[in-house]
Amino acid sequence: MAIIETEAALHVAHRDNHTHRDVNGGWLRPAVFGAMDGLVSNLALMTGVAGGSVSHQTIVIAGLAGLAAGAFSMAAGEYTSVASQRELVEAELEVERRELRKHPGDEERELAALYEARGVDPELASAVAEQLSRDPEQALEIHAREELGIDPGDLPSPTVAAVSSFGSFALGALLPVLPYLLGATTLWPAVVLALLGLFGCGAIVAKVTARSWWFSGLRQLALGGAAAGVTYVLGSLFGTAVG
Repeated sequence: MAIIETEAALHVAHRDNHTHRDVNGGWLRPAVFGAMDGLVSNLALMTGVAGGSVSHQTIVIAGLAGLAAGAFSMAAGEYTSVASQRELVEAELEVERRELRKHPGDEERELAALYEARGVDPELASAVAEQLSRDPEQALEIHAREELGIDPGDLPSPTVAAVSSFGSFALGALLPVLPYLLGATTLWPAVVLALLGLFGCGAIVAKVTARSWWFSGLRQLALGGAAAGVTYVLGSLFGTAVG
């Protein structure tokens, strides 16, 4: 008995200490990637406009307009995307709920077959499926997880996704505009600050991946710098052609 209790205690301790990072990136995608999107898109917009040899007031207006347009676009797109995904999931859950109500025996055997396919003995699989199927809501949750790969109690919120995307994009897009708002009259402070921000976002992403922080940071810096360089050249070409 003492040995069993000791093993149980060790199991609990291992379970409590054995944690994983957030592999789904629920907070990461709308926050960090939204900020990077704002940084890259607004930096590219501002460098493209600056390439046309316009005044710094025009660049500021372009940057602020890009911030507002991009943030609202991101929020609307994220809301629509997540809402559509949630509605699809809810529709599939309703199908599963209806099947559980009309054909409980078939659904119970289907659940047992799923456990058997994973290596559980047929007798044990049937017993587990029978016990889990006694509660309709629990049965729905189990079927949703096993068949659809979703948790009915943890569906994404369209409002939260939209607000997160709006805020993170706006914060990222504000960075290249900030030097101008603080008195800068040339493009370089905005470019430097935006590239530093991209490096920082890349380094933060590395916290939840297997990549080193400097590799991830340099990768984002290089991509953002390339986008800014290309749009600056295009802006110069367009400015010459229009002018």
